[in-house]
Parts: sequence; C-alpha cells; structure tokens
Amino acid sequence: MSRPLRIEFPGALYHVTSRGDRREDIFVDDTDRARLLAVVAQGLSRFDAGMLAYCLMGNHYHFVMQTRQGNLSALMRHINGVYTQAFNRRHNKVGHLFQGRFKAILVDRDAYLLEVCRYVELNPVRARMVDAPGDWAWSSYRAHIGQATPPDWLDSAGLLGYLLGLDILGADDRAKAQYENRGQVSNINPSHSHSPLH
Repeated sequence: MSRPLRIEFPGALYHVTSRGDRREDIFVDDTDRARLLAVVAQGLSRFDAGMLAYCLMGNHYHFVMQTRQGNLSALMRHINGVYTQAFNRRHNKVGHLFQGRFKAILVDRDAYLLEVCRYVELNPVRARMVDAPGDWAWSSYRAHIGQATPPDWLDSAGLLGYLLGLDILGADDRAKAQYENRGQVSNINPSHSHSPLH
C-alpha cells in the first residue's frame, strides 16, 4: 500500500513532530541538542522556510514551521537525515534514529497559530520536567518573551508582529504583544485543533 501524499504548498504552516525509534532518546546531551538546532538553521536557509516555535524534548521534538516553497518533505528529510548522520558518528551508532516518517499537522494561522506555539512550548511543563516554560532552555519560549536573544533562524519578531498586528520594532512592542499572557493552552490537544496530514 502506498503512503498518503502530504499536503504541501507555498506559505503552508505546520506543527511538525518526530520521535525516536522505539521511543528512544534522540539526544544524549546538550551537545546533541545544539547540533540539531544547527542542522535546523542550515535546513531553513537551504529550503527557504521559517521557524515560529520549537521545543526539543528527550525522545522527540516539536517545530512550528512555515514553508515558502511548498517543500516540507525535502526540508524534513534534510533535518532528520543530517542530524541522524551526525548523531551516529558522534556516538558510534548505525541505523535509524527516528521512528518512521515525521508527523505534520497543517495549522490554520488565524485560528490556531498562538495556540499551537504555546502548546509546543508548554511540553516540558506537561511532562513535569520543569515548573514553568521559561525554565526549559531548549524551546523558543524565552526568546518570545524577551528573556533570550532569538537565534537568527527563529522568526520571533514575525510571530509577535502577527499577534500585535504590526512590525515589532523594539522592547516596547515586544511587551505589548504580551506573548506569555495569551492563550493558556496547557490542556490543548493539537489533533483537535487543526487538520492532520498523513
């Protein structure tokens, strides 16, 4: 039986997840996490895509991404493939790191963008790894609330500008966006919020 086609088009916005094979960890330490983010930065540049939110967990990750060229599958092959090669080289392993294909859910920007970004960043809290989302270093939350400088590849200003309805020009505009006070979504199930892609 053939695999269902993914829905891909220019400007599409997705909630993407990928889990370790047999639910095993995809990171041994912070060096691995930093390496994945370096691969992400490379992939976003190469495939002309943007990242609005992310969270790296133990055996999986979450990304909220926009593809400008309708090429999500190619981008994700790059990210998961290059990271797997780097992980296997570093830890003297062979074979698959990720369990099957990545999962992608198409997000309705107007209805669910804020909810899905907050859902992604609240993962460490729901997993009881930390007490508050700002306590987890490996997500976009700190950048979005102004506690950390966003990496070049994270479109924090774009996300906050969308929430505010104007370009983010400085700390005052960032404060007006009040990202941390919007959308209390700790109980949201994203599969109930937007359409799954096969």
